Amino acid sequence: MAFREKSAWIMFIALLLGGLFYWGVVITGSQELGASMPPIIPVIAIYVFILVSISIFGHIAAALTSPQSANEPADEREAYIMARSTTLSDHVMGLGILISLGIYMLSYDGNQLFHLIFGTLMTAQLAQYAMQIYLFRRQSAIAE
Repeated sequence: MAFREKSAWIMFIALLLGGLFYWGVVITGSQELGASMPPIIPVIAIYVFILVSISIFGHIAAALTSPQSANEPADEREAYIMARSTTLSDHVMGLGILISLGIYMLSYDGNQLFHLIFGTLMTAQLAQYAMQIYLFRRQSAIAE
């Protein structure tokens, strides 16, 4: 497995775990309040801490297991995979923001808008890394 594929797996897992934590807190807090929970800086800070911690430790482990490819520039195949996954991520983000703004126009709930936009950012990044993983796996299957 190439370093960039390992990196995509690490970031996908970090975003998934961070997102599960964040949405668990937001959904529980919103249910207790009976309305959309306001954004709370400590919750966002813990979310960021989860992402950074998993990312740092995961990438250190990945670099130790494949030190040669960790420092190499992206080849043509990897550059194509990165570009294609970024395009998908951009489309997911655009659609998510339009949906979030539409929901805001119906509810006028700024707290809900914040969480929907934050969720859109998470979802777009998850889609980007999922697409990278899919394309790397597909490329590996073709090569074998």
